[in-house]
Amino acid sequence: MVLTRIPLLFCFLLLDSSVQSQNQAPPPATGPVTTIPVDVKVVTLPVTVRDKKGKIVRDLTKDDFELEEDRKPQAIRYFSQETNLPLTVGLLVDTSMSERENIDRERSASRSFLNQMITRPVDRAFVIHFDREIELLQDLTSDHAKLEKAVGLIETQPSVESVPTGDQGSGSHHGGRGAGTKLYDAIFLACDEITKKQTGRKAIVVLTDGEDRGSQETVNSAIESAQKAETVVYTIYIGGHEDRDSGFTGPRDDDPMDQRYPGGRYPGGRYPGGGYPGGGYPGGGYPGGGYPGGGRYPRQGDNRPNGKKTLQRIAEETGGRYFEAKKKDSVDDIYAQIAEELRTQFMLAYTPPKDQASGYHSIHLTAKKNDLAVQTRTGYYSGQ
Repeated sequence: MVLTRIPLLFCFLLLDSSVQSQNQAPPPATGPVTTIPVDVKVVTLPVTVRDKKGKIVRDLTKDDFELEEDRKPQAIRYFSQETNLPLTVGLLVDTSMSERENIDRERSASRSFLNQMITRPVDRAFVIHFDREIELLQDLTSDHAKLEKAVGLIETQPSVESVPTGDQGSGSHHGGRGAGTKLYDAIFLACDEITKKQTGRKAIVVLTDGEDRGSQETVNSAIESAQKAETVVYTIYIGGHEDRDSGFTGPRDDDPMDQRYPGGRYPGGRYPGGGYPGGGYPGGGYPGGGYPGGGRYPRQGDNRPNGKKTLQRIAEETGGRYFEAKKKDSVDDIYAQIAEELRTQFMLAYTPPKDQASGYHSIHLTAKKNDLAVQTRTGYYSGQ
């Protein structure tokens, strides 16, 4: 949600760069026009619409939509197909050993994608790789040479198995810098430390098999961080060699990942020191080389969250899309679809009820025409 001072004159205009992030107010109007400033809370939504054949629909107005917050109808106040807002794109690549067979094609496609998307000085991108650690290979920049260099640094890291402890029977593994895929931590960090501070259109693209091992954050807190940062998450499932022999049977009914927004994070919701000095966690990892309690899922063959379902959920709840990069599909084709979406999104905004309580609020946006599918985030947080 945005708390913004908006000139009264703005109410007669389409949504533009004056309605941007949660944390930043637009500059004051200039010129001889006299305006009356009023305080307006604004919720903004990036929206993509497709027809029954999956083709993106562009010729719509705000009257073609119906909007509800917490199941109560809301009036759409601002609407435009805005492509002039600054674009922030994050690329998060899984470099655990399960992805070693895919790294070459991921690098090649990522270079092409970033070249397509970063076309103006106001458009910027960053690159993160994650496995048992998370490393910021390149902070926000519009410099293609720097982005090219960062993509070239994406490499899989050999795993070092943890030494089982007396807790092995309970499925908990302690030890040194073992194998890991800190997917949830990477999404949380990208949103909470980078995109949350930016304005305009924001998206991250995650390439992974979706199986988290070792994160302190949960899938719920990863999604929450993206919603609070108004960041769309596109997930690309690229199965690794472990897909063929893992034998996992999907999520358990009592899986803690399915509980709605539990706790389980650092005090104040941030990593120690508020960031990642030197591009990684302080000192390269947590004390003792691992997360408290071992920080890993059970070994292969035990029940653990289904990577595909996890990625589908993350994309759906943040307003992005889920893709599968099968052998017949190239990552380039998927990137092309993401690029098209980011270029053709509608920007929609409304003012929530004045007596709204703090916390999470669900959003339900539909098209009045039955054969149109609407893609946007499913909720947001207020008063936080």
